Amino acid sequence: MRRVPGMFRTFGVFTQKCFSGSSANPRFQSMNSRRKRNSVRKASAIEDIVEPRKIQHVTQATAGMEEWIGSLDSTSINMLLDEFMRRPMVRQLAKENGINDKLFMRAFKSFREYCTPKDLSSVDAALLILLSDISKGDKDCEMLYPFFLDHSKQVFPHLEAMDDLRIISDLTRPHNWYPEARSITRKIFFHAGPTNSGKTYHALKRFGEAKSAVFCGPLKLLAAEVFNRTNELGIPCDLVTGEERRFAKDNHHPSQHLSSTVEMLSTQMRVEVVVIDEIQMLRDEQRGWAWTRALLGAAADEIHLCGEPAAIDIVKKLLEPIGETVEVRYYERKSPLAIGDKAIESYSNIEPGDCIVCFSKRAVFFNSKKLEENGIKPAVIYGDLPPGTKLAQAAKFNDPDDECNVLVATDAIGMGLNLNIKRVDPIMNVGIAPTYDQIETFSFHLPQASFVRLLDLFVSVCSVSDHFFICTVYDMRELAVLIDQVPLPLKVRYTFCTSPLNTDDKRTAAVFVKMARRFSTGQALTYDWLIDMLEWPPKPATNLNELALLEQNYEILDQYMWLSMRFPDMLPDEPRVREASKLLDKMIQEGVESFMSLISVAQSESKEPRASNSQSEKVSKSSEKTKKSSILEALLKRADISEEDLEQLRDELNKKKT
Repeated sequence: MRRVPGMFRTFGVFTQKCFSGSSANPRFQSMNSRRKRNSVRKASAIEDIVEPRKIQHVTQATAGMEEWIGSLDSTSINMLLDEFMRRPMVRQLAKENGINDKLFMRAFKSFREYCTPKDLSSVDAALLILLSDISKGDKDCEMLYPFFLDHSKQVFPHLEAMDDLRIISDLTRPHNWYPEARSITRKIFFHAGPTNSGKTYHALKRFGEAKSAVFCGPLKLLAAEVFNRTNELGIPCDLVTGEERRFAKDNHHPSQHLSSTVEMLSTQMRVEVVVIDEIQMLRDEQRGWAWTRALLGAAADEIHLCGEPAAIDIVKKLLEPIGETVEVRYYERKSPLAIGDKAIESYSNIEPGDCIVCFSKRAVFFNSKKLEENGIKPAVIYGDLPPGTKLAQAAKFNDPDDECNVLVATDAIGMGLNLNIKRVDPIMNVGIAPTYDQIETFSFHLPQASFVRLLDLFVSVCSVSDHFFICTVYDMRELAVLIDQVPLPLKVRYTFCTSPLNTDDKRTAAVFVKMARRFSTGQALTYDWLIDMLEWPPKPATNLNELALLEQNYEILDQYMWLSMRFPDMLPDEPRVREASKLLDKMIQEGVESFMSLISVAQSESKEPRASNSQSEKVSKSSEKTKKSSILEALLKRADISEEDLEQLRDELNKKKT
């Protein structure tokens, strides 16, 4: 099927057509399944999350206790408590104090255990006297309620602070979180249009004209591209992403222009212009909060939004409560886009400028091999590649003088690929996330709760309006579970758990835990310590498994650099780690290039004409099979080709022979 919808941007270059590859990427599937899980996961009720505290009895020696208790025993106390539990008034009073039916039964079970120990003398004397009076018929069992409520609050401390917790976790008015932005009369411009329409160009033109400005992009590659182009135009511009900071001059002379990833925008920094690219990303389940925060919190005289028209209505709704209006500027696609009415059907029908979209690394190389068979040299891009390798492959595809004029890639080429131009899903709500200050204040009222429990409790009691949904909390929780037993201060734990780490990979997750453990001991995370875990120096990749190992190592180094931006004293060797990451980037790039060359060589060998001299004709069939097997085995070993693909290749070679 030809994928022609709305198209996508590949680092500033626009493809004309795309083509669907087969297979499924396990990592892509796991990420999508996690997104689906997050989007449908309902917040657990608080009564399912909180753990009851064990109340210790204090043995009391009170004179005349036996006379007060009389014939009271555990059996009679249980009968009184059963009657207490059944009273409608008791249930009503409990609900008024935040104890619903489910929590009531948990609290009542603990209260019963407290009232009926082996030694009744350990029970509070006033409670025993009341129980005795009730058993004699002198008082009603409902008078036990104050004792029950006091016990419930000891067992479930959150009951004492429910009102405060609800106020702290109120996410319905995020506009009020940004006083600097609210002190400005901001002008909002929405540059709306499809890819290759010039919308970002016009926003960046205003970015360059302003005395001070910030560009917020979805990818560090795009932020770096704006950084480079702005400086090339003679406008000093700095760069800040989650992993690095670069200056046009030096850190003592910061520039008035800054290019950054959207998460790194400072809402306290006052500037003339802020450009927020790909504004429709505020609907993203994981990162949407960053676009929402930038939209509501950017402290600039002018806010220039670039994105899909589908985001216009929700942007207007978000800004209505603060009285800000939106001026929409529409742009048309500059180059024509033809929508195919039938499938491409054959690799021989691929044309220059096409992109084959695959959903696994294996499918990328399988389709690359098929293109080579048809005399087409492709460039490849997939998510695990480092930025430098992606740029290098994109540059080959974009260069009209390079023979690589077709791109084979996963969805890593863009910020999401529209698969049907006829369908625009309107954005109904956007991502939002709790701030550290909210989590910290929450923990003040629940000092015994672990960070994992705090996140669960926060999601359980928080309030969110119809225009918002909570994101990042579930991703944070996955990381929080990994380091739950590691002793870390709350702020450090929060920061570790907001890092952009792929927890689906066991090896990178294990290194993450080791980083947290070493940090907790007060020992610096040095270059030598880190490198010891990575089987350094790295070896050139000769197959996809070895290439994947290099990519894992690159992600680990990337994680170090991300943390070093936040804890430079504890992770002091960022420059050396960055050099190591550059080395890995180069090796990965070489691995991809050599792998593509291997496919090309193998294909030319399989097409080599058979010799006609008599000596060659005497070559036995077994020798031919041996040669053929050696090529196939090499491909299997070095290209990580599946048995199914291998069998297909055998069949093709056998057909050519006959």
